[in-house]
Formats: sequence, structure tokens, C-alpha cells
Amino acid sequence: MGQTLAEKIISKHAGKDVKAGELVIAKVDVCAVQDGTGPLTVQEFKKLGKEKLNNPERTILFIDHASPSPRKELSNTHTVLREFSKEYGAVLSDVGAGVCHQRLVETFVNPGEILVGADSHTCTSGALGAFATGMGSTDIAVAMALGKTWLKVPATYKIEVSGEFKPGICSKDLMLHLIGMIGADGATYKALEFTGDTIDNMPMSERFTLANMAVEAGAKAGLFVADEKTKEFLKSRGREDKFTRIKPDADAVYERVIKINAADIKHTVSCPHTVDNTKTVDELGHIKVDQVFVGTCTNGRIEDLRVVAEILKGKKINPDVRMLICPASKDVYLQALDEGLITEFVEANATILPPGCGPCVGVHAGTLADGEVCLATQNRNFQGRMGNTKGEIYLASPYVAAYTALNGYISAE
Repeated sequence: MGQTLAEKIISKHAGKDVKAGELVIAKVDVCAVQDGTGPLTVQEFKKLGKEKLNNPERTILFIDHASPSPRKELSNTHTVLREFSKEYGAVLSDVGAGVCHQRLVETFVNPGEILVGADSHTCTSGALGAFATGMGSTDIAVAMALGKTWLKVPATYKIEVSGEFKPGICSKDLMLHLIGMIGADGATYKALEFTGDTIDNMPMSERFTLANMAVEAGAKAGLFVADEKTKEFLKSRGREDKFTRIKPDADAVYERVIKINAADIKHTVSCPHTVDNTKTVDELGHIKVDQVFVGTCTNGRIEDLRVVAEILKGKKINPDVRMLICPASKDVYLQALDEGLITEFVEANATILPPGCGPCVGVHAGTLADGEVCLATQNRNFQGRMGNTKGEIYLASPYVAAYTALNGYISAE
């Protein structure tokens, strides 16, 4: 029988043909941690007694979750990562460089590779045709030391999307629709393999959004075949030579096939306090918001900022709304400056934050007050996610976020 994309990539790294359900030891190409999980990884690595990293050039420490640090305790954890990078030669991505998942696809990960990261949204890099997955800090410490990891080969759900989106609809709406359909645990420890002509025609920025949120359905990874669009993206980042094409076999065995007509997708929103609590905008009614947040590893790319800027152009955000915009990386920030998008945002009375995770994780910058409502382009709306258990978070696309900021209530026009 044929192999899925996940099985093919893992087989290459395990040195044998593998099938779903097998426990294997596989070589690892890239290891990553961030400032929330990294200090524990460093501690566990040192317990192993190893004098050096297996592959320091592809071990990356990101300072992005509390960037810049809002208090001394977090500043001290940042120092741990900075000192470790100097001592062991690991790559440091410091304050202002951007969110780890955006930086990984921009600079570090290539098709056909295995990336393990101490962050649940490591699966973002699956859009490049890599098997990218999140693990615990101890597992990452072992991978950093040995250059290999153990895992169970996941069964795969084939997500086949066909047709064209209606105007204003994007992959964020598609992913929220899918999660609402199968549930937040509907694909636990499965690989989601995205296929179909809609996916083939989708730009990389939209694919990154889908891969990023695979974990919100419980998935181990979100995967795409590396194609000409992938190749062009790698070329734009100076890595065209890293392109390789790995495709699933025609007779690959899938545990489940889910078919979706893109034309059926509407502007979709996740309501508090779970990602699978979804409704379409026209089902919501009049929900007033206090804050709108555009950014994160889900929707903080230049394409997302362009959508927002086009809608805000020449207008002012609602006086009762705070709008926060956070580019996902320094490169995105520079491009937004070059294209005049930052000027559009400031003139619309939005606030620009430095590249990083921003308000998403709730440790600084944009914490909600009791009873406040935020519409965010991030990937998670758990109770307390933005720093206050008495706040409410709705998730939506950049398109919906822009109109919501203008109108003061969740809307798509």
C-alpha cells in the first residue's frame, strides 16, 4: 500500500518504510524553543551531561512571547537563553526579530525536513512540506542533544478543498469552519493533509494559516505538498536550492477523507472560550468589541496587513475600539513600512506593536480588562488567554478584524 505525506517524510528520517501507528526513532533537522519553554529545555539539556549540541546551526532559541520583557522575572529567563546560545553556539532570535513560527518558515525550515519545537504551533512549517510538530521541553532537549526523536507515526486525515472562495473569504474562515465541523479534539494525534484545487491555488501565506491551526483540531501536524508556490517562496527567501518535492502515493491510505466546497465557506468566527465554538458573522448578532488585535503567527504576515490596510484606508477606527497591530516578524514590519501600510494604520488611529507574539499569550501588551471583548486574528481563545479570565476573545480573519475595528462590533462589511 502507498504512503501519506507524513509517512513518506518520517520514513526518510527513520531509515525505513513506516506506517501509521508505528513507534519510530527519526532524525531531526531543526529544533526550536521559545522564551516560555526554552529555559526548561536548557535545564533538561544540561542534565543530560552533553558538552555540545548535535546541530547548533539548526538549533534556534526564540525570544518572542514576552518581547520586549515586561518584568524582571521574564528578563532573567531571556538571559538564560542568551547565555546558552553563546555557550553552545545555538542560533538566537532575539527581541524584535519576530514570532518563532514565522521566523522558522522565513529562514530555517525546508521541504521534506522534520522540525520539532517546544511550542504547540510548530506545525506552521508543515505548509512548506515539512513534518513539523510541537513537543515538550524535555523531548526537545533530547533532540537537541542527539539529533533524533521518537514518535508514533500519525494516521492522516485528507482535507480535500475544491472551488473558489467568495470575495473576502480566506483560509482563516476555512480553518475555523473545519475545526467547528470536527471539533477541537476531532483530529487528535492525526496528520491533516490539505489537498484539492483550492489548496493548489492558495498562496503560501494562506497555507501557513491552515498549518498553524492544525493543532487547534488536536492534530500532530498539518501538511502540504511542496509545489511551485513553495519553490517561489523559498526563492524569495534565498533558499531555492533547498526545494524538494515529496508527494503522497496515489494509493495512500487515509483514516478519513473530508471534502469541503470553498464556495460554501462564510465569514466564520470562534466564540469564547473554545476554538470549535464557531458561528458565521451573520449568525452572531450585534456583539460590541473593546479591542481588535491583528497579528500573531496565524495572521501577522504582510498579506494579512495589506488586507487590513486596504479596508482602513482613509478611515478612522471606531472611537470606542483599541486596535493593536503586530507584524509577525522584522521582515514583515520592514515591508509594511516600505509599502506605507504602517502609515495607513497610524492615521486610522491603530497602535503598532513590535514584532513578536504581542497580546496573544497575555503576558504583556494588550491585556483585557474585566468584561472586555476582543476580536483577534490569533489562533486560540481559551479563557484567560489574553491575560484576564474575565475577558472574552473571538477569533476571525484579518478581513473581519478590519471591519470590526471600524464599526465597533463584529462585522464583515
